[in-house]
Amino acid sequence: MNSDTSALRKSGLISPATVVNVRPFSEDDAPKWDAFVAECPGATFFHRTGWKRVIEEVFGHATHYLVAEADGAIEGVIALGHIRSRLFGNALISCPFAVYGGAAAVTDRARRGLEEAALDLAKNLGVDYLELRNRHPSSAAGATKDLYVTFRKALSPDHEENMRAIPRKQRAMVRKGLKSDLVATIDDGVDRLFRAYSTSVRNLGTPVFAKRYFRVLKDVFGDDCEILTVTKDGRTVSSVMSFYFRDEVLPYYGGGTEEARKWKANDLMYWEVMRRAVERGVRTFDYGRSKVGTGSYSFKKNWGFEPEPLPYHYQLVKAREVPNVSPLNPKYQLFIKAWKHLPLWAANTVGPWLSRNLG
Repeated sequence: MNSDTSALRKSGLISPATVVNVRPFSEDDAPKWDAFVAECPGATFFHRTGWKRVIEEVFGHATHYLVAEADGAIEGVIALGHIRSRLFGNALISCPFAVYGGAAAVTDRARRGLEEAALDLAKNLGVDYLELRNRHPSSAAGATKDLYVTFRKALSPDHEENMRAIPRKQRAMVRKGLKSDLVATIDDGVDRLFRAYSTSVRNLGTPVFAKRYFRVLKDVFGDDCEILTVTKDGRTVSSVMSFYFRDEVLPYYGGGTEEARKWKANDLMYWEVMRRAVERGVRTFDYGRSKVGTGSYSFKKNWGFEPEPLPYHYQLVKAREVPNVSPLNPKYQLFIKAWKHLPLWAANTVGPWLSRNLG
């Protein structure tokens, strides 16, 4: 039991004798759900109900949102998406297209009830497995996989202190970017972001999401979804979409054109996100998920961030082993190499059909 739960029980708001009921989410629950997520210590940006609309509207997948409550008060929530693909399997995931998920709860009983209900649902749906993308370990039975880590760091209100906290070599890259006559601006539209992002993911051999996805994210999350674009002499060089949640910022979808490395545009871009976030009162910079041993993993470590393991939790239903839907899987290597050589227009045409099933 965490300190927040103890305080709630002492205040009389949570009774140990009360039975917790786990039930499906209804649209009338949205205000209470989001208010709970805003206060629950274990909740993340990806637990917000807006993701339900994004997953259903953009990707066409079914969602199953569950509420744990007692005496009419919410004690926990879990957001689940059902991803069915002939290529990548059949899974119930919390949360798909997100780096964090699992049950967000203020009591152990609510967490257990939600996890048990999620497994029951997975069995009823006949999926291969249930995946809970926990940021913190779960006591539920099942398997974990040490593939991903996250990078989070506290920010100072003082910009110079944040600059000094960046290791010397990386700090030099940021300063070069600052001297390269680059211009960083906030975008209302997604066109420049999509140009930079689609170029980057094609070069990595990864299918791109549809441009519509980014439009819907902006529409659903408003000012909590911000696009910062870096230009050189009017040309888009790099761009990133960041999510804001409480006092945290999470740069989530970013990329750069062929010029980005030359002008140190990505280095400047992330510094600008950090600097502007501090101006908004943000105190935690979340660099997000990376696979151990990849280029993005090294890039984030170079900024002075230490990796924190992500204990993703798997419970097998029809599958016999924990899935390995990762670009590091050897069976995808030929596909990745071929994808890198596709013309950008072709990658942007075919990519959305594949990426919608990756979850």
